Amino acid sequence: MTEEQKRQIIEGGKNFFREIIIPAHLKNLSGLELKDFNINPFLINYLAAFLCGNTEPESLAKALVYPRVLGTSINTTFGTSLQSFISEIQAIVSSGSAIPGIDIEFEDAFDGRKKYCQCKAGPQTINHDDVDTILSHFRQFKGIARTNKLHVSDDDLIVGVLYGSPHKLSANYKTIATTYPVFCGAEFWEHLTGDKVFYHRLAKAFGDVVEEDSIDGSQLILMKVKSIAKEIEEKGGL
Repeated sequence: MTEEQKRQIIEGGKNFFREIIIPAHLKNLSGLELKDFNINPFLINYLAAFLCGNTEPESLAKALVYPRVLGTSINTTFGTSLQSFISEIQAIVSSGSAIPGIDIEFEDAFDGRKKYCQCKAGPQTINHDDVDTILSHFRQFKGIARTNKLHVSDDDLIVGVLYGSPHKLSANYKTIATTYPVFCGAEFWEHLTGDKVFYHRLAKAFGDVVEEDSIDGSQLILMKVKSIAKEIEEKGGL
């Protein structure tokens, strides 16, 4: 892969965050109300005290808002919006696939062979039913390849996991890996780009978007904490 293609992937990733992830994240944050939380009454006071040293309304609000804004909501948005980023990659490698179950086709930087890849978000993001679906798609493709006299081995059909570490792959991925390669995180991006540090360059670029667009997330979160704290006060506690 050329340096220009790698630059385009990084810019495409930044656009993905700028146009989809950040607006959705801000929308989720701005719309949060106390009623949106499934509050465990046995834990919330403990968590507030653990985090802030007290159980005042603002501390309770922080214990609710921080995990939601910095964890649950953004991970959900990333997973559900991932196809948009995959489409960016397709356009850059100039070989998007029309084959069911195959997201991108590319020349592997290690062995030079064409790979047929299904992309997934992270190392824990598929369930048992997904395993059956992926294996079925790969079996169907092998049948198509035989019919069209394409020389495709099992090693040419891969699952590319966009982030994470191979040792954190779930049992579901490991089931697939008994037949087909599963490349995870830095390993996947190196096979795609030939660049050992590309994964880390891409991850840093996502954070750069916040600075480039001058988004002050800390102030937005503080405003929401105070809003939720006010609801807690009006309710008389949790």
